[in-house]
Amino acid sequence: MRERERERERERERERERERVGEPYRKRRERERERERERERERERDKGGLGFLKWY
Repeated sequence: MRERERERERERERERERERVGEPYRKRRERERERERERERERERDKGGLGFLKWY
């Protein structure tokens, strides 16, 4: 029981930290999303390339 309360308190602490940091945190999230999109594009390109090679 006490362990759960401690866990909740830690969560609240993390939330407060995020609120305080706020803007930089959001910017970091944006950068991560951008990187993910870039990876997706590369994956699509690779798939397209492999599909092209299969014809030969």
